[in-house]
Amino acid sequence: MADTSGLRVAIAGAGLGGLCLAQGLARAGVDVQVYERDATADARRQGYRLHVDARAGLALRRCLPADLLRLFLATASRPSRAFTVLSSRLRTLHVTHTDPDRDPYRPATLATSVDRGTFREILSAGLDDRIHRGRELDGYEADPAGVTLRFADGSTERADVLVGADGINSAVRRTLLPDVTPADTGARIIYGRTPLDAQTRPLVPAALRDGFTAIVGGRVGMAAGLVEFRQPPPEAAATIAPGVRLTAAGDYLMWAVSARREHLPDLAGLDAAGLHAVAADAIRRWHPDLRALLARAAVDETFLVRVRSAERVQPWRPGRVTLLGDAIHAMSPARGSGANTALQDASNLCAALTSGGGDAVAAIGAYEEKMRDYGFAAVEASRRAERRASPYWLWILERLPVRNRVAGGGR
Repeated sequence: MADTSGLRVAIAGAGLGGLCLAQGLARAGVDVQVYERDATADARRQGYRLHVDARAGLALRRCLPADLLRLFLATASRPSRAFTVLSSRLRTLHVTHTDPDRDPYRPATLATSVDRGTFREILSAGLDDRIHRGRELDGYEADPAGVTLRFADGSTERADVLVGADGINSAVRRTLLPDVTPADTGARIIYGRTPLDAQTRPLVPAALRDGFTAIVGGRVGMAAGLVEFRQPPPEAAATIAPGVRLTAAGDYLMWAVSARREHLPDLAGLDAAGLHAVAADAIRRWHPDLRALLARAAVDETFLVRVRSAERVQPWRPGRVTLLGDAIHAMSPARGSGANTALQDASNLCAALTSGGGDAVAAIGAYEEKMRDYGFAAVEASRRAERRASPYWLWILERLPVRNRVAGGGR
């Protein structure tokens, strides 16, 4: 490994990709600092259940200390045995079975789900003195010797390299690639979470107990998946990584009601209760168990996502500033690739910066060349899935081998 002791890297954004990169660079002895605009980790709703695959598994194996990787796997959810498509009356339309011989918890064959909040806490572990919250990046100036970061409060910082991991509204991208803006696809998703308890567990359809499920009803769709922790997060941390403190979290059902914007009322300005009411109205004619599960949600945790997708960007001249994740290749969730691709970015950029010959610009250029290929390929695959699906959560039918599909009974 190259001598990186003199390299100072600034990361804008403490999301999954930025934190994974910070972990890998810190392990390699790099002076890495993370600047996050939010004052606290839970300042904004950013999602609940998150699908992770081998891209995430291999990235985490490369970047995380061994105890944090074990903690991540211990707090993952029970893996899916099948992907099912149901009608709004809970009739089975299609079933795709997973490979029973595949180890869902081995990094190279990872195939499970995690709670985003718990995952983010694990990625933050050990980085307390490197994460600076309430520091909103406003812009930067690059020069041959490094980068000066400018913050909204008027302060500045200096680094050798700046990484924009600051999401779909990236301030770093705004300066680096000012003509690049993700496009609104027209899809709208209302996300919610229903705690699993003695009242709600009996309402969960049998298919959902087997794995991720898409429910279709005319112009509206619902994605639904359980998060059932292998081990309670605080207990797992106490056993595996005693220095890490994880927030207690119970099992839950993640649901996401989706439709085209023209098939929903005006959502502008609605608070969590208003969004929950719109979601409930959208499925008002569906099976009573589905309506009851949505009615028993944690209403104040409901939030909206307006789906946006990046267009392929032509190569730009590499320098001391680069991008990862949604900051450069934002995509529809229609193939479950966004977070996995961001983690892949983090791993590849970490390897480029820490195993080269000391030329940071050349390392960044090599990373960007690869990232554009697989990143925008993932964007296009997600875009195709969204266009072909009606409603678009039917992406799971194209995601898995046809030979494993089993036709269900009726509509």
